[in-house]
Amino acid sequence: MDISARTEYAIRAMLSLAEATRSGTGPVSVDALATGQDLPRKFLEAIVSDLRRSGLVTSTRGSRGGYRLTRDPADISLGDVFRAVDGPLAEVRGLRPHETRYEGVAEHLATVWVAVRASLREVLDGTSLAAVLSGELPDHVRRMAAAPDAWQSR
Repeated sequence: MDISARTEYAIRAMLSLAEATRSGTGPVSVDALATGQDLPRKFLEAIVSDLRRSGLVTSTRGSRGGYRLTRDPADISLGDVFRAVDGPLAEVRGLRPHETRYEGVAEHLATVWVAVRASLREVLDGTSLAAVLSGELPDHVRRMAAAPDAWQSR
């Protein structure tokens, strides 16, 4: 799985907004988001626009304006952010995994693609911004990350 810069930046920006929500500070400007996470401002503007269109953030205009989360950080999953900026979690040549069909030796491959999507959902939809912010990650995420070879490249 390739996690795009767009998705990574979106999650980092959303974590900054989650922290602002937790601390009770006002809206956060794109400049503050970009500076706080060392993100490219122009690219971040487009990302935040996607987040706004998806209903994850709202904007306030003016000199004291900026962006806020539309829901509590515990109610926004990493999967929500992924989908807002990059679309479906898993695709195979532009098709959803359950839409793929194979014959012959590859007949059962669609089942594998569906399982891959299910594992992504388990981690990304089961992990909220609040959990990442606090470090109190779900048990299944902790177990997966603690596997002996989880941190090794293959």
